[in-house]
Amino acid sequence: MDPKQRSIDPAAQQMLERAAREELCVSWDRFDAMQPQCGFGELGICCRNCNMGPCRIDPFGRGPQEGVCGATADTIVARNLIRMIAGGAAAHSDHGRDVATTLLAAVRHPESGYKIADEAKLQALAEELGVETDGKGVEQIAEEVAEICLAEFGQQEGELKFAQRAPEARKETWRKAGIMPRGIDREIVQIMHQTHIGVDGDYKNLLLQGLRAALGDGWGGSMVATDLQDVLFGSPEPLQARTNLGVMKADHVNILVHGHEPALSDMLVEAAREQELIDQAREAGAAGIQLAGLCCTGTEILMRHGIPSAGSFLHQELAVMTAAADAMVVDVQCWMPGLARLSDCFHTRLLTTSYKAKFPGVEHIQFEEEHALEVARKIIRAGIEAYSKREPSRVQIPQESIDLIAGFTADYVHTLLGGKFRPSYRPLNDAIIQGRIRGVAGVVGCENPRHKQGYCHVEMMKELIKHDVLVLATGCSALAAAREGLLQPETGRELAGRGLAEVCEAVGMPPVLHVGSCVDNSRILIACCEVLKEGGLGEDISDLPVAGAAPEWMSEKAISIGFYVVGSGIYTVFGTPQPVLGSPKVNEWLTKEMEQVVGGCFDWEPDPIKAAQMMIEHMNKKRKELKLAPMMYEEEVAAG
Repeated sequence: MDPKQRSIDPAAQQMLERAAREELCVSWDRFDAMQPQCGFGELGICCRNCNMGPCRIDPFGRGPQEGVCGATADTIVARNLIRMIAGGAAAHSDHGRDVATTLLAAVRHPESGYKIADEAKLQALAEELGVETDGKGVEQIAEEVAEICLAEFGQQEGELKFAQRAPEARKETWRKAGIMPRGIDREIVQIMHQTHIGVDGDYKNLLLQGLRAALGDGWGGSMVATDLQDVLFGSPEPLQARTNLGVMKADHVNILVHGHEPALSDMLVEAAREQELIDQAREAGAAGIQLAGLCCTGTEILMRHGIPSAGSFLHQELAVMTAAADAMVVDVQCWMPGLARLSDCFHTRLLTTSYKAKFPGVEHIQFEEEHALEVARKIIRAGIEAYSKREPSRVQIPQESIDLIAGFTADYVHTLLGGKFRPSYRPLNDAIIQGRIRGVAGVVGCENPRHKQGYCHVEMMKELIKHDVLVLATGCSALAAAREGLLQPETGRELAGRGLAEVCEAVGMPPVLHVGSCVDNSRILIACCEVLKEGGLGEDISDLPVAGAAPEWMSEKAISIGFYVVGSGIYTVFGTPQPVLGSPKVNEWLTKEMEQVVGGCFDWEPDPIKAAQMMIEHMNKKRKELKLAPMMYEEEVAAG
């Protein structure tokens, strides 16, 4: 296939041409080889939950309509779907658990190299969690906060502490529906029990438990991860950085960090700046050390330290193909096993670092929080050693890279809009109430080779900002926006509607705000809560003119995120359907009936322009219900 049909990114196109020329296999090739994909799997009507199967339901009604145990398509689809939620919630929540244990390591093992970077955030968390701080040092407070957060995972009854951040009306909705999460791990385990052979066969009851576990992720594990990362590594503030493969340097030792947890990558930033290691790189013939990120762990160090991002999920193999990547360091989530074979075609040292994520034949350096800085130095030295084996004639680094602004958070918006002397969400609320901003959209999620890389994210965002919708982006979606210049303030003048453009110019911000990694979608929930506290836009998140989207979703985490966003009352569009179309009843519940339970529902729409228009229509409906002023420049927008 023509590389231009696979990605909108010129750097990616250049690497895909190289892959074809040198007969290197990458994710797009494996996707093509898998065609036609299993239609039963896409519809969600195959079941492997016991050894009487696998069973599959005939979607045309001519074959079996029940599994061996008697499970119908409705039961099978619902069980399969919430098992995906369990996988996604476990991944993000385990991330939060690891951050909490890293905070404990910072306190109990000073030799680890970790320090408390944001004491103000720690103090605020301590107050929220009921920790007495008088007469206690920072370390003792941090230890108690970490222990309370860890207890949230194993809690067996009651309600999650961070779920209390939700508006009162939202909490009552969850209690009424019986989906208020009790403990993060408990809800995930209950899914696995409930979907075991011979347990639950009621698709609505299954889906409600899926919602409960997803809420435990969004308002539990993910919030733990985000907040404690801010405490440990510093709360992000807007800064300038660069992204795309062109950030790699031919005359430097290039070390790429990939995955999701910043405990190691943040320490690699510190190690890479040590003069002793820089001197070792120069002795090996390099001009210095270039650290660059991929995927979400790259985003974490980008928004806190300005470390450049080499790309997003589908760039990981392309980065190795530049032949300039001396080490690729992976932790957990979203790294492809295909990297192992591809790295063997080059000099790149692929290094796994977590006992949860190993691969046969791949070099492993175990990361231990207690010895974090020591492990980081060992990894940097491995990259320096690999540099000496690089073949300069094979190096091909695309020149594409672009500036971006990142580091926006729900906390920082107070200062961004109101200034340091009067921090407030009032300017945002007023802009929405007066009709300068139509609403807010969270465009998030993965990349997927079934789509042209980046196309759906970018086209959706362009359509939204053209209609005066402020966009909040996370993860790979934010990086796709960055490569198209949507994270630059001047883009507001060029592409945004007049109302949004005026706000962007007044504040000096882009029309698309990069608010973090995929675990940081919890920041969007907090921002919604802050808007409600400011007043004038309803009592519950479901009242707000807001919408969510995952245009190129790929992972189980995206399913969990989607469910906790919808469960919080936000209408959300997925670019391709979740695997539920084999059950019209489940599909109907998710796209219509669910709104009666939690105030939000899903839609599926592959065309990003149409999907954006659906989100805009939803915002218009909410504006009408709130009796807000008409949009100031609606006629100009309609006229193009």
